[in-house]
This record gives sequence, C-alpha cells and structure tokens, in this order.
Amino acid sequence: MNKLRTLATLKTIITRERRRGRRIVLANGGFDLLHVGHIRYLEAAARRGDVLVVALNSDASLRRLKGPGRPLLPQAERAAVLSGLACVNHVVLFGEPTVERVLRALRPDVHAKGSDYTRRTVPERDIVLAYGGTIAIAGGPKVRSTSEVIPRVLRRLGRPGAAGRAR
Repeated sequence: MNKLRTLATLKTIITRERRRGRRIVLANGGFDLLHVGHIRYLEAAARRGDVLVVALNSDASLRRLKGPGRPLLPQAERAAVLSGLACVNHVVLFGEPTVERVLRALRPDVHAKGSDYTRRTVPERDIVLAYGGTIAIAGGPKVRSTSEVIPRVLRRLGRPGAAGRAR
C-alpha cells in the first residue's frame, strides 16, 4: 500500500484525525538504506501517539545533506519501503534542509527525533515548542547509520577506494 501523500492532502487527513482525538507524531529522515536503527526509531516514534507521519528527504535534499553518490535509492523507492512498515501511517516528501515547513503545516503533537539528538539539539525545537508541540527522542542508542554501512559494504565487496566517496 502506498502511503505517500502530498502535504496538502496530509493536512486534510491530519485535521480529520485530530477531530477524532488522535495524537499525531512526526518523524523525519532520509531512510536511504533501511536498517535496524531506523526500525527502532520509527517503532518508538509510533508509540508516542496514534498516527505516525514520516517526512522523507527528497532526492535533492538528501544529496545536499550527504553529498555525491547519495541517495542510494530514489525517493519513490524509499517512500515505498517506508509505506510497507506497519508502524507508518503516512509519508510526505520534503526538499528543504530541515523539516520546518512540514512541522509548520501539520503541527504534530510530537516531533520525534533519533537518539543522535537531544531535546536541546533538535534543529526544529523552537518551532515545535512555539506551537505547543513536544519533542521526543526515540529509538534507543544509535547503533547504525547509513553513512557508516555504505563503506562497510564497499570494503566487503573489495572496493575500499570507493568507500571514501560514499557519505
């Protein structure tokens, strides 16, 4: 099932869910190569409310953040993978460096970030607190990152020189 929505459609859906008394959680990231850390983060985020929205970095956004060679998978495929997770209710793309525009539009009750952040270091912290939302750090200790998995895979394939190009 494809759970990818436009921001406009998602605003309508979220309004309806709120009328039903449901708590909205927003998690975000690039999810370029889904790994156990991502699953733990998303499942923990989902437990913070009733509806989990995942804001997914667009291809251009992820390339700007991570450098050449990224993303490994195009946004349509990354969105399809996230759509296959039971804990994810909706997926929305964003192209900016941070998820601020999505937060301002949806005003989720909870903005969940991974354990590589603290409540004080979440870039969008002031926006979330200003509209009355809360920040949650979800997923337990960070044990994996796509940026560290890529060089490991390349080394195992016997391509250590390529590892330096993957970020």
